[in-house]
Amino acid sequence: MYIETKNWTAQNDKMPGNARFVVSGTVTVGHPGINAELSVRARQDKSLALALDLNVSKADGFFTQVVTDKTVSLELSGDHGNIPKVDIFHDGKLITSITEITETH
Repeated sequence: MYIETKNWTAQNDKMPGNARFVVSGTVTVGHPGINAELSVRARQDKSLALALDLNVSKADGFFTQVVTDKTVSLELSGDHGNIPKVDIFHDGKLITSITEITETH
């Protein structure tokens, strides 16, 4: 299955009353019937890095083979200022690490 990723960002939004941690990026897939989503990885390592899984699934039906960009994101509520980086895995392999986390107030 064709898949590429780009434009990954992580933001720790500390706005009072709406604190949240948001990870987002773009996944390029082989056709529009491929869905992508982020989830918290069941197994976290002992560092404070947040490990996420990029899950890709194919919808039923027939689709024109057109390379398509899909936006994916994951939001965790609360202040997560202790997360130094985000590691994103696909099929058990590390595909990217986000080390620059934007903090907003």
